[in-house]
Amino acid sequence: MSAVKTGRHLAGALVCVALMAGLLTGCTSVRSSLGTSDSSCYLALPTSSSAVDGHGRLLGVHLFTMAELHHKSPHLYKVLAARHAVKSDVCVAAFSGTFTKASVSKPIGSSAGRLAIVISQTGSNHLIGTVIVAHPPFRLGHPHIG
Repeated sequence: MSAVKTGRHLAGALVCVALMAGLLTGCTSVRSSLGTSDSSCYLALPTSSSAVDGHGRLLGVHLFTMAELHHKSPHLYKVLAARHAVKSDVCVAAFSGTFTKASVSKPIGSSAGRLAIVISQTGSNHLIGTVIVAHPPFRLGHPHIG
Protein backbone atom coordinates (compact mmCIF):
# COMPACT_ATOMS: atom_id res chain seq x y z
CA MET A 1 0.00 0.00 0.00
CA SER A 2 2.80 2.37 0.81
CA ALA A 3 4.17 2.06 -2.72
CA VAL A 4 0.72 2.88 -4.16
CA LYS A 5 0.45 6.04 -2.02
CA THR A 6 3.97 7.08 -2.98
CA GLY A 7 3.14 6.54 -6.67
CA ARG A 8 -0.01 8.65 -6.35
CA HIS A 9 1.89 11.44 -4.63
CA LEU A 10 4.59 11.29 -7.30
CA ALA A 11 2.00 11.38 -10.10
CA GLY A 12 0.21 14.29 -8.42
CA ALA A 13 3.48 16.17 -8.01
CA LEU A 14 4.40 15.60 -11.67
CA VAL A 15 0.99 16.89 -12.83
CA CYS A 16 1.40 19.95 -10.61
CA VAL A 17 4.91 20.63 -11.98
CA ALA A 18 3.65 20.25 -15.56
CA LEU A 19 0.79 22.69 -14.92
CA MET A 20 3.11 25.25 -13.32
CA ALA A 21 5.59 24.93 -16.20
CA GLY A 22 2.78 25.51 -18.69
CA LEU A 23 1.56 28.57 -16.81
CA LEU A 24 5.02 30.06 -16.49
CA THR A 25 5.81 29.43 -20.14
CA GLY A 26 2.64 31.27 -21.17
CA CYS A 27 3.55 34.24 -19.00
CA THR A 28 7.07 34.55 -20.30
CA SER A 29 6.61 33.82 -23.98
CA VAL A 30 8.20 36.24 -26.42
CA ARG A 31 5.86 38.91 -27.71
CA SER A 32 6.32 40.36 -31.18
CA SER A 33 4.21 43.41 -30.42
CA LEU A 34 3.80 45.89 -27.60
CA GLY A 35 0.05 45.58 -27.98
CA THR A 36 -0.40 49.07 -29.38
CA SER A 37 -0.94 50.33 -32.87
CA ASP A 38 2.27 52.34 -32.43
CA SER A 39 4.50 49.27 -32.10
CA SER A 40 6.06 49.63 -35.55
CA CYS A 41 7.21 53.13 -34.64
CA TYR A 42 9.37 51.89 -31.78
CA LEU A 43 11.72 50.65 -34.50
CA ALA A 44 12.10 54.28 -35.60
CA LEU A 45 13.39 55.43 -32.19
CA PRO A 46 17.09 55.14 -33.12
CA THR A 47 16.45 57.26 -36.23
CA SER A 48 14.47 59.77 -34.16
CA SER A 49 17.08 59.98 -31.42
CA SER A 50 19.81 60.44 -34.00
CA ALA A 51 17.82 63.28 -35.63
CA VAL A 52 17.99 65.27 -32.38
CA ASP A 53 21.60 64.17 -31.82
CA GLY A 54 20.62 62.26 -28.68
CA HIS A 55 19.50 65.45 -26.91
CA GLY A 56 16.18 66.11 -25.26
CA ARG A 57 13.75 63.87 -23.45
CA LEU A 58 11.44 61.55 -25.37
CA LEU A 59 7.83 62.56 -24.77
CA GLY A 60 6.20 59.90 -26.92
CA VAL A 61 5.89 58.19 -30.25
CA HIS A 62 2.84 57.66 -32.44
CA LEU A 63 1.89 56.14 -35.77
CA PHE A 64 -0.22 58.36 -38.05
CA THR A 65 -1.79 57.93 -41.42
CA MET A 66 -1.50 61.13 -43.43
CA ALA A 67 -5.28 61.60 -43.08
CA GLU A 68 -5.02 61.36 -39.27
CA LEU A 69 -2.12 63.79 -39.24
CA HIS A 70 -4.13 66.21 -41.41
CA HIS A 71 -7.02 65.99 -38.93
CA LYS A 72 -4.96 66.25 -35.71
CA SER A 73 -2.43 68.82 -36.87
CA PRO A 74 -3.30 70.66 -40.09
CA HIS A 75 -0.26 72.94 -39.74
CA LEU A 76 2.18 70.04 -39.42
CA TYR A 77 0.46 68.27 -42.31
CA LYS A 78 0.79 71.37 -44.53
CA VAL A 79 4.47 71.76 -43.68
CA LEU A 80 5.11 68.13 -44.59
CA ALA A 81 2.96 68.16 -47.72
CA ALA A 82 4.68 71.30 -49.01
CA ARG A 83 8.14 69.77 -48.73
CA HIS A 84 7.66 66.04 -49.18
CA ALA A 85 5.34 63.81 -51.18
CA VAL A 86 4.54 61.44 -48.30
CA LYS A 87 1.98 58.80 -49.17
CA SER A 88 2.61 56.20 -46.47
CA ASP A 89 2.03 56.16 -42.74
CA VAL A 90 4.48 58.16 -40.66
CA CYS A 91 5.99 57.76 -37.24
CA VAL A 92 6.05 60.88 -35.12
CA ALA A 93 8.34 61.11 -32.10
CA ALA A 94 8.41 64.17 -29.86
CA PHE A 95 11.37 65.33 -27.77
CA SER A 96 11.42 68.15 -25.24
CA GLY A 97 14.53 70.26 -24.71
CA THR A 98 16.18 73.19 -26.40
CA PHE A 99 16.56 72.78 -30.15
CA THR A 100 17.82 74.91 -33.03
CA LYS A 101 17.93 74.26 -36.76
CA ALA A 102 21.68 73.66 -36.40
CA SER A 103 21.17 70.99 -33.71
CA VAL A 104 18.73 68.70 -35.57
CA SER A 105 18.72 66.74 -38.81
CA LYS A 106 16.54 67.94 -41.70
CA PRO A 107 15.05 70.90 -39.81
CA ILE A 108 11.60 72.23 -40.71
CA GLY A 109 9.70 75.05 -39.05
CA SER A 110 10.94 77.52 -36.46
CA SER A 111 14.62 78.30 -36.09
CA ALA A 112 14.52 77.42 -32.37
CA GLY A 113 12.09 75.91 -29.91
CA ARG A 114 11.54 73.68 -26.91
CA LEU A 115 10.01 70.78 -28.82
CA ALA A 116 11.37 68.73 -31.71
CA ILE A 117 8.94 66.54 -33.61
CA VAL A 118 10.79 63.92 -35.65
CA ILE A 119 8.86 62.43 -38.56
CA SER A 120 9.95 59.26 -40.33
CA GLN A 121 8.38 56.85 -42.79
CA THR A 122 7.16 53.55 -41.44
CA GLY A 123 8.93 50.47 -42.65
CA SER A 124 12.10 52.12 -43.93
CA ASN A 125 12.46 54.45 -40.91
CA HIS A 126 13.68 57.05 -43.42
CA LEU A 127 13.86 60.48 -41.76
CA ILE A 128 11.45 62.90 -43.41
CA GLY A 129 12.21 65.87 -41.21
CA THR A 130 12.46 67.40 -37.75
CA VAL A 131 9.91 70.09 -36.99
CA ILE A 132 10.90 72.56 -34.28
CA VAL A 133 7.94 74.11 -32.46
CA ALA A 134 7.27 75.97 -29.23
CA HIS A 135 4.14 74.03 -28.23
CA PRO A 136 2.92 70.50 -28.97
CA PRO A 137 0.44 70.46 -31.85
CA PHE A 138 -1.42 67.46 -30.31
CA ARG A 139 -1.26 65.03 -27.41
CA LEU A 140 1.44 62.54 -28.29
CA GLY A 141 2.78 60.75 -25.25
CA HIS A 142 1.88 57.45 -23.65
CA PRO A 143 1.80 57.09 -19.87
CA HIS A 144 4.54 54.42 -19.93
CA ILE A 145 7.02 56.48 -21.96
CA GLY A 146 9.10 59.37 -20.75
